[in-house]
Amino acid sequence: MLDWVAIVNKETIFRSALNAVHYSGIGRLASPIFKGCGAFLMLHHILPGGGLQTGFAPNAGLEVTPEFLSEVIQFVRDRGYQIVSIEESHKIISGEMTIDKPFIVFTIDDGYRDNLEHALPVFKKHNCPFTIFIAPQITDGTSELWWRGLEQVIAENDVVECEINGMQYKIDTSNTAQEKAGFAQIYWPVRNLPEVEQRKWIRNFCDGYGIDLDQMCAEQAMNWDEVRQISSDPLCTIGAHTIHHYAVSKLTDNQVRDEVIQSRDIIEKKIGKRPEFFAYPYGDEGSAGPRDFDIVKDAGFKLAVTTRKGVVYDAHRDHLTALPRLSLNGAYQETHYIDALLSGVPFALFNKFKKLNVA
Repeated sequence: MLDWVAIVNKETIFRSALNAVHYSGIGRLASPIFKGCGAFLMLHHILPGGGLQTGFAPNAGLEVTPEFLSEVIQFVRDRGYQIVSIEESHKIISGEMTIDKPFIVFTIDDGYRDNLEHALPVFKKHNCPFTIFIAPQITDGTSELWWRGLEQVIAENDVVECEINGMQYKIDTSNTAQEKAGFAQIYWPVRNLPEVEQRKWIRNFCDGYGIDLDQMCAEQAMNWDEVRQISSDPLCTIGAHTIHHYAVSKLTDNQVRDEVIQSRDIIEKKIGKRPEFFAYPYGDEGSAGPRDFDIVKDAGFKLAVTTRKGVVYDAHRDHLTALPRLSLNGAYQETHYIDALLSGVPFALFNKFKKLNVA
């Protein structure tokens, strides 16, 4: 069982650490040592009011406002970073291209409709290149966005009952505090289920409470016409993100290869452009590892990004399919947090001054 207080305390500690790095001046002093040669920034949803919700909004961290995105683009340029396309970043990291500034790449995972409606105008305003990683089942409108389904069931009911791996849960969700605690209690048991079993579980769970997961996905995701529309903009690059948005570490070797290669083939067939870049769903250490990095490399992708936190160093040229990213989190929509993250100092401290996290 997860302790909601412990989760909140962890967030508070990380926020305090970022504030200390920024306001103490340590970030500025140590940045020349730890900021590396660039960074990949990660987004999911860009929505009016995104991430600023009060009350029960457990997935608000996946959202930022268009205004904050615009602010970040201007902020990194003012800080002396050069925003480049993902293709250019590959050339920089691999040594084929040199620039006299550290680079920034903007990436978006999953391909939601707000990317087209709210993010694209911001990127166009700033003439800022960006990459969207597409999982075809999400674009088909048939994916189980289980984290959203779980949120909606809890939000719409005063009591939630379920069984996960033989464990019975009956959770009072009649007020905001209990909703938060209930979500925390069952999120990881659901997240840790084997991928196919997890999707069956969430469908049965949501069906029991009258939640239509396909409708939810279709309402939130770009369809293929919209993906073709956004991909026609010269600022946009489309990358692959598996077919089903599975955590690849839970799959067999052959299943990983199928998810990686077939996702690229489907996207190429649908939009007429062959993806050369990849992002691992979830992307943390428990969701993608060295075996998966090798499979993606052998599949011919030029570069792949994780969600392992950190900036990019020259030594990453030997690990082009295991690159770290920095999340633009809805709970941290102030540029001084971005300043602290880009310094590289928090990750140097947390990783005991080890720059690469690729094992």
